Amino acid sequence: MSVNGAEDLHVPGSNRVRNALQAAVSRGTSSAVVTVGAVDGAYGSEGERMPSQPPSAGPATPVPDSEIVVPDAPLSPGDEDTPIGRAAEAAVGVRGATSREAWPRPKRCRIVTVANQKGGVGKTTTAVNLAASLSQHGIRVLVIDLDPQGNASTALDVDHHVGRDSVYNALVEERPLGDIVSPVPDMPGLYCAPATIDLAGAEIELVPMVAREGRLSRAIERFDTSNLDYVLIDCPPSLGLLTVNALVAAEEVLIPIQCEYYALEGLEQLLRTVELVRGHLNAKLKISTILLTMYDGRTRLATQVADDVKTHFGEVVLHTIIPRSVRVSEAPSYGQSVITYDPSSSGAVAYAEAARELAYRAVTA
Repeated sequence: MSVNGAEDLHVPGSNRVRNALQAAVSRGTSSAVVTVGAVDGAYGSEGERMPSQPPSAGPATPVPDSEIVVPDAPLSPGDEDTPIGRAAEAAVGVRGATSREAWPRPKRCRIVTVANQKGGVGKTTTAVNLAASLSQHGIRVLVIDLDPQGNASTALDVDHHVGRDSVYNALVEERPLGDIVSPVPDMPGLYCAPATIDLAGAEIELVPMVAREGRLSRAIERFDTSNLDYVLIDCPPSLGLLTVNALVAAEEVLIPIQCEYYALEGLEQLLRTVELVRGHLNAKLKISTILLTMYDGRTRLATQVADDVKTHFGEVVLHTIIPRSVRVSEAPSYGQSVITYDPSSSGAVAYAEAARELAYRAVTA
């Protein structure tokens, strides 16, 4: 294997990375992996045979010309000749671009759950910044904040104080989503269904209710989505009833994976949960997108994790990789996404490219 231009280097922990991924995709989750078209010649979601091609091959749809990786750290000497170095230079070249060309809109509203039971991998950051990027290019997006911490609501500057109507009321009291959804300030086409701390009690209150796993799905079905292009559901860091509700309500799952070893350990359980939901509660559910986050170009482990995830999951992995970025962390404290807080930062550029990939992939979805 080649890491940062050097071949056949021993990378500490590389065997553990491969073993973790192999465990995730082999222990009782084979059908889930087939669903996402993860391996050579796998079957697609509709059962058609997918052509074999190396993970590094570009997507068939008109997305960025190369794999976009935007490391915050300076490149080491010689790194400029690596794929990461070349992609970083290409990304830097688009910083500060002000073009707001309209991206393609899907034929119908896509409902995407952003899930990973491990905390701190960038679920909320991903949901918020993808939504903000899409809305800036003529796409109408609703973010449903299903995390009791309400971080997505904070980042979008939508009021979520205790006592206001929130997703809790839609789940427990069956309040119409239309009474809850609020427009995001200064972001036309972007809306948010906020979460309050009351949602923390919903896990317990939903237990005795009939068909408790489908309450969010029914709330979305009763909501008019004809004027929306995407519904992004931000999940809590768990595999409890709230996350199961999100999986039942969606047709697609987007999994952010942190470029560190620990992020892979829980992947097996998530894939198994997705497969159980697909088999018993939502036959349309599929893992459509995997996004690598918090990439640190200074570490070999991050490169190893990124390479191995792409090898195992193939074309569902977005070519854009999100780097570690201080600006991404700072933005929520100002009630903004990084897209509006510092659009020229590496994190904003990377999320904009990831959103563009997502939008163009919808053309052939």
